[in-house]
Amino acid sequence: QLQLVESGGGLVQPGESLRLSCAASRSIFSLARMGWYRQAPGKERERVAFITSIGFSNYADSVRGRFTISRDNAKNTVYLQMNSLKPEDTAVYYCHALQGAYDYWGQGTQVTVSA
Repeated sequence: QLQLVESGGGLVQPGESLRLSCAASRSIFSLARMGWYRQAPGKERERVAFITSIGFSNYADSVRGRFTISRDNAKNTVYLQMNSLKPEDTAVYYCHALQGAYDYWGQGTQVTVSA
């Protein structure tokens, strides 16, 4: 069983930055894909970014150029660097991992962007 624990959320003003971390309970080296999703109040969960085991990354159009996903296999951790944050980035951010047919989720961390 894989457990994912997010951290790094908080309240920031528009234009500021945050870095989210997702710590896994075991090695992420073999995981096919890890990523970040978010869910705003009243909206469906949407994929923000993912990174594959060979380092290929993909981003939602709404965050491309502002967010950067990375993984540190030695620390079993995935990061999401979020720059130039906007109020519409406000959501609960969830870490996700995919291994074969199994999906794993973290408990989520709140990000609020407000003046």
